Amino acid sequence: MNHSATKRLVLTGFFLALGLLMPFLTLQIPSVGSRLLPMHIPVLLGGFVLGGPLGLVIGFVTPLLRSIIFGLPPQFPTAFIMSFELATYGLLAGVVYRLLSKDVLSVYASLIIAMIGGRVVWGAVSFFVHGLSGTVFSWKMFTAGAVVNALPGIILQIVIIPVIVLALRRARHID
Repeated sequence: MNHSATKRLVLTGFFLALGLLMPFLTLQIPSVGSRLLPMHIPVLLGGFVLGGPLGLVIGFVTPLLRSIIFGLPPQFPTAFIMSFELATYGLLAGVVYRLLSKDVLSVYASLIIAMIGGRVVWGAVSFFVHGLSGTVFSWKMFTAGAVVNALPGIILQIVIIPVIVLALRRARHID
């Protein structure tokens, strides 16, 4: 294995570990976690730093592994649905960022596109899972879960992720 592959493997493990540990900052209180979205941050950063494919892997694995190890989020339906949402975040953050010019605006554009895409996927998977269980997933539930309740986390992501990505870019840790 060459140096680059080893570095990517270590960074993948690092972002996965951050995704497992950051929810402890919310004291593992689900209502606080669903507002501050601590798992989203390392997944989005992983997409920016490592690219879309590894961002997708980090995003898909993190909520499922966290559920298995720590019991939160609950495996089904929450971790299952989140795995698709976070996989989308990681994929889109990495893919869109690689396609754009890598300036400040491209960081924000990539982040916003990833955040919207992830929320759309969260809604679609939630609609599908609720439909299979015979319950209704309404537009009101989507709006509350994807936007209203998540607003503090959305703001937090928009404030800190570009700062971190741009600092890593200046330090030449991101291509």
